[in-house]
Amino acid sequence: MAAPLALAAPAPASATAPFTVTPLKFTVQAGGRNCTVDADLYRPAGVDAAHPAPAVLTTNGFGGSKSDGGTAATGKAFAERGYVGLVYSGLGFGKSGCLISLDDPRIDGKAASGLVDFLAGERAADDGTTIDYVTKDGAADPRVGMIGGSYGGAIQLATAAVDRRVDALVPMITWNDLSYSLDPNNAADRRVPGAAKWQWMNGFYLIGEGQPLLEPNLDPSRVNSLTCLHFVTQACETIRTLNSGRYPADKTEALQKYARSVSPVSYLSRVKAPTLLIQGQADTLFNLNEAQATYKTLRAQGTTAKMIWQSAGHSGGLSDAASGELNLSEGNLETSYVGKRVLAWFDRYLHGKKGVDTGPAFAYRQDWVPADAGPNGAYATAPTVPALNRKLYLSGDGKLVDHREQVARGSREYRNWLVPTSHSESSLAGLIGLPDPAPYDTKGTYLDWTTEPLTAPVDVVGSAKATLKVVSPRTERVQDSGDAADKLVLFAKLYDVAPDGKKTLVHRLVAPVRVPDVTKPFTVSLPGIVHRYEAGHKLRFVVAASDGAYGGNKGIKPVTVTSAPQDTGTIELPVVR
Repeated sequence: MAAPLALAAPAPASATAPFTVTPLKFTVQAGGRNCTVDADLYRPAGVDAAHPAPAVLTTNGFGGSKSDGGTAATGKAFAERGYVGLVYSGLGFGKSGCLISLDDPRIDGKAASGLVDFLAGERAADDGTTIDYVTKDGAADPRVGMIGGSYGGAIQLATAAVDRRVDALVPMITWNDLSYSLDPNNAADRRVPGAAKWQWMNGFYLIGEGQPLLEPNLDPSRVNSLTCLHFVTQACETIRTLNSGRYPADKTEALQKYARSVSPVSYLSRVKAPTLLIQGQADTLFNLNEAQATYKTLRAQGTTAKMIWQSAGHSGGLSDAASGELNLSEGNLETSYVGKRVLAWFDRYLHGKKGVDTGPAFAYRQDWVPADAGPNGAYATAPTVPALNRKLYLSGDGKLVDHREQVARGSREYRNWLVPTSHSESSLAGLIGLPDPAPYDTKGTYLDWTTEPLTAPVDVVGSAKATLKVVSPRTERVQDSGDAADKLVLFAKLYDVAPDGKKTLVHRLVAPVRVPDVTKPFTVSLPGIVHRYEAGHKLRFVVAASDGAYGGNKGIKPVTVTSAPQDTGTIELPVVR
């Protein structure tokens, strides 16, 4: 465990300083169109040319605007702490013009760079407003950081990739690769498409296409065509391909190429700004694997980066001050672990306080630990994400065993139906306040393997890996048809089984897999989790034929899994010792 975060307490007035808010509009050129950007400028009292301050730039999550609660609260929170704030509605949202282009660095990133020009005093707002009170690193180089979540997280990386003047980033609950986010294949061969997250995908698509109705606006730059109203054309084509359930090679290649081109995975090599990644453990849209992939890439190329796994994500989790978690709407930066880390990050890289402790390389929230447990609250810290260090074997009698010689010979079969027979989540239920039935699997459409009751607690922190071999003759006959839709789809997941038999699908996370080749073994990287299996509980690994939140198999494909001591599947876990 790392030492508690050492952060000097701010002066009492720092969280209550007055500020003014000035609405501004900017016309920027992006994606071949003139785009109006609607923004609010937050200016702390006492900040002027003789007393400049660093700036914080932020924008909304998907479907929001500069005026929604979380986005406006971010501007307020940092203005109260002495930062100049520029809060804006992303392209295609609120009263900002142009099409939704999924945080494309060539479009959204370029537009944000124009706002950095304003903070540098190099351009005026449309009404002629200019400023000269942002701290500078050079003649046209303002000291500016960015913070925001989800859609407002990826834009930070996109902006830093096209504008080196950005000095610090805090992307929260955002993506690394949209082709994985929306069409995940957790098998090692990512060239094979996965299983479309049709619920998440179409929910956001409808929110995007409905923007001119949700926020009436006659700006012609916001309209594309009758068949793709409010998105850029390639985004609509991607959605149509995924909804079709067919994956011919040419369409698959175009889908993956576009989705990755607007994702950090394709441009992280150009991101040099120090980055504090914050990802949610309760998140089936952008799971922990996304942040870990970004983190590993940034660190490998020498970009300063640290990572925190908090509770709250797109799928719920704790997000209030009472739980000890950061909630910018409640302004609890100084009293939450994550908030302290953010303040320290900006102190170091925006205020230039080189002696500030920005915390450990990696931290994660333990939801079985009270929020007031110690100096770091419920957070544990570590120099790295734990490695895979415990291997279990899939026995033919349905047991998960510790040693290969304990594996019993056996063969079991499941088969899919033409309708989904497993439920993990109703993806949008939490966002719109609806109840979600408990996860379930229908008998005969899944296989499971279960440990004996644990004799001591087991803490799993990170992404488990399964190695599997299946037999599916019907799949084998058609899997090389040229349409990846003919390949086998399955869903791997981890349950916690209590002594009374109650099953918990950890954060409702599943690993969709479109098997590259059923004649060969394959590996599955499950979504990362932070979970304690208490003593007396059992760990259960499940492979299911379908899931109602995802696309699935084309046709009926019976699957057999066999086990023998020298030839069986395994699952490896990252266990904190």
